[in-house]
Amino acid sequence: MTKRMILPLLFGLIGCAILVSLGTWQVKRLAWKEATLSEIDARIAADPVALPDELSQPDDLYLPVQATGTFGAARLRILVSQKKVGAGYRIISPFQTGERMIMVDRGVIPIAEDLPNGPLGEVTVTGNIHWPNEVDSYTPEPDTKRDIWFARDVERMAATLGTEPVLLVLRTATPATPEIIPLPVSRAGIPNDHLSYAITWFSLALIWFVMTGFLLWRIRQRTV
Repeated sequence: MTKRMILPLLFGLIGCAILVSLGTWQVKRLAWKEATLSEIDARIAADPVALPDELSQPDDLYLPVQATGTFGAARLRILVSQKKVGAGYRIISPFQTGERMIMVDRGVIPIAEDLPNGPLGEVTVTGNIHWPNEVDSYTPEPDTKRDIWFARDVERMAATLGTEPVLLVLRTATPATPEIIPLPVSRAGIPNDHLSYAITWFSLALIWFVMTGFLLWRIRQRTV
């Protein structure tokens, strides 16, 4: 090995080591994320409990709850888009259960349909407590003239409907409102890209290794 090859060799080995370590870290993150998603699935599907007196994030995120009460006449429409379905409105309604008034995300109706009349009398609802993270600096303000919201903002929706800042995302209701299709809480919106990141880092490490070998070969050829 000539002196001219030492620096490229060190540079190549250090670069490969860094890229392999990044890929290994992503593999560890993948295992952690899969364990976290499994815990979320188990929590979502657990047996429902009565509505607690106090709720807090993140301790009660996805908490399964069952409650009996009546829907109020008011409601909010949240514009949503579903793959292979198209545009629709999430329907958020106030729900009186005992002495408490909370919000229920009842599900979605097609954008061209009018909101059906709610069930009269008591309804038993089962769902999961949620604090959706949908509002950012690009979210438009609610269009009050057309009665359209563009994201679920628990605090703001509660202030508008006059309820507690508690949102129950419906899984089932008895009796049901067939025209409104529930959109239960799921882990579908939680990203898990660690496998693709790991493959990318390991691929870059392989390319770096091959290019280092090619460079060393070129240097060797010039010194022969």
